[in-house]
Amino acid sequence: MRYSRLAELLPRPLRGYVLHFEAEIERAVAAFARTLPEGARVLDAGAGEGQYRSWFHRQRYVGVDLGVGDPRWRYDGLDVIADLARLPLATSSLDAALNIVTLEHVREPKTVLQELARALKPGGRLLLIVPHEWEVHQAPHDYYRYTRHGVEYLLNEAGLISGEARAVGGYFRLMARRLLNGLQFFSGGFRWVGFLPAALCLVPPALILPLLDRLDRDRNFTLGYICTAKKGA
Repeated sequence: MRYSRLAELLPRPLRGYVLHFEAEIERAVAAFARTLPEGARVLDAGAGEGQYRSWFHRQRYVGVDLGVGDPRWRYDGLDVIADLARLPLATSSLDAALNIVTLEHVREPKTVLQELARALKPGGRLLLIVPHEWEVHQAPHDYYRYTRHGVEYLLNEAGLISGEARAVGGYFRLMARRLLNGLQFFSGGFRWVGFLPAALCLVPPALILPLLDRLDRDRNFTLGYICTAKKGA
C-alpha cells in the first residue's frame, strides 16, 4: 500500500489528510520505534522495500520478505529473503517485531504469527497493522481481510497477549478513500480525457467527508486496524 505518484506531489499536510491510513501507519511505526531501547533487535516481517528502516536507526533493524509481492518493487535492500512462516531466526532472539499490511498476503497467517511469537523474547512487542476494507492488491498474493476480533483471535492463538486494536478512520473516511479510488478508472490512453471532469466530481466530496468521521463512533466501517501485542513471560 504505497503512496501513488500523484499523491506524493501534494503538500505533506494535505497528503496526510487524503491518505489518512498511510499517514497513521507512519505515525504508528515512528511511535513504536521511539519506545524501543537503543540496540534492540527489531524484525520488519514483510519489509518490502524497507520503507520503515529509517525509523529504526537506533536499533538493530532486520528486514525480511519473500520478495514476491510487487514486481515493480526493489527487494535488494532486504537483509534476509525468507518465508515468514519459516523464519530463519533463533527462538527468543528478537526484542520487537512489526508486520505492516502484510498479514493479508500470507496463506497461513496463524503460522506466521506463531513464528513471530517464537522469535520474540518474553516481553517482546509486536506492532501489527492489517486492512479491513481494501481493494485487491499485489495479486495473486492477496488472501485475507481482518476484523478486530479476528486479529485478537489470531494473536491469542499464537500465544501473544493482544493489546490495542485501533480502527483507522470510520465510515466517512472510508467513503472518501473510495471516491479517490475512482480516479484510477480515468488514467491511461484515451481515458485521461475524463480525468479532470471525474476529479471535479469526486475530489470535493472526498475532501469534505472526513470532517464527518466523528459521527461514526463504532468504527465498524474502517480501512484497517493498528494493533499491538506482546509475548508473555
